[in-house]
Amino acid sequence: MKIKAAVIRQMGLPQPYVDSKPMTIEEVELDKPGQREVLVQIKAASLCHSDLSTVNGDRPRQMPMVLGHEASGIVQEIGGGINDLKVGDHVALVFAPSCGQCPPCVEGHPGRCEPGQQANGAGKLLNGGMRLSQKGEPVYHHVGVSAFAEYCVVNRGSVVKIDSTLPFDEAALFGCAVLTGVGAVFNTAQVFPGSKVAVLGLGGVGLNSLLGAIVAGAQQIVALDLHDDKLKLAKELGATDTVNAKDPDAIQKVKEMTGGGVHFALEMAGSVQAMELAYRITRRGGTTVSAGLPHPDHRWPLQHVNMVAEERTIKGSYVGSCVASRDIPRYIELYRRGMLPVNKLMSDHIKLEDINEGFDRLASGHTVRQIIMM
Repeated sequence: MKIKAAVIRQMGLPQPYVDSKPMTIEEVELDKPGQREVLVQIKAASLCHSDLSTVNGDRPRQMPMVLGHEASGIVQEIGGGINDLKVGDHVALVFAPSCGQCPPCVEGHPGRCEPGQQANGAGKLLNGGMRLSQKGEPVYHHVGVSAFAEYCVVNRGSVVKIDSTLPFDEAALFGCAVLTGVGAVFNTAQVFPGSKVAVLGLGGVGLNSLLGAIVAGAQQIVALDLHDDKLKLAKELGATDTVNAKDPDAIQKVKEMTGGGVHFALEMAGSVQAMELAYRITRRGGTTVSAGLPHPDHRWPLQHVNMVAEERTIKGSYVGSCVASRDIPRYIELYRRGMLPVNKLMSDHIKLEDINEGFDRLASGHTVRQIIMM
């Protein structure tokens, strides 16, 4: 079938993107779903920093590619070997497909699925195939989803069935921002009641971490960002304290207000500077968690003796260390009960044709989540 999609052909074009137009709206061919694959009509898709990281070249990908991974939609067609979905089901899409059979999957860590990560790195679906093309030439898949399009074909492991009464714009957030941010609190850090938490980087993932820390019962939550408007929003959402990360005394201020540092520092900005700051405001015996994804060439220098002498823990968090089929319904229920107000993170609703302007706003740091309504 022929579909309309946002295609990127060259990374690293200059800003403003509204002028350089890294994303072009084109007609591409989408093949029917194969074995254990699903055709999904996209209803809503969010602009995420992971998408921006491909646009600006921080996360190199194969070109050309249809971007987009945080989305929701309706199942339209089901390939062979699937008996737990039906046409008409509402789904949230997940950017880490899982095979269910490799060692990480069997051990309960589907986000670490080895075939899934290999396929994502190659710009293909989990089975190694590709369903997108244009004039006979392949068009690559973005982390097994490619949601900036009218339709997508994904592996069964890339969708989670959700309650059909949840609005599509809200549902889209649960596949990445909520899953990663809240999951980093619950699953990776395992924040406990009465703890002191810092969140660095107040984009969609970071603000979801803040909301998760509130649900987890954190006593004190310090929000850090480069932009005062983000700090203001964090305060409105429930942060007890805020510090501008540009402040040369930021480390000392956090240590003073927390009595020596936080139990958990959550780095969600994806920069070496933010990681260094997160580590230095973590107290002795504390845990520093990073879900940020900087350029692969970037390195963070760690003082080995400090980690040992202060018994520090450093953890990476990918997809919030989640089991998507388990955690997305849980987080949706928390939202329905008013405990996880993720709808407050939606900055704007835009059209697919406005995607380059949307990336300009995202790159400026002054927006949280823009939702493309298809």
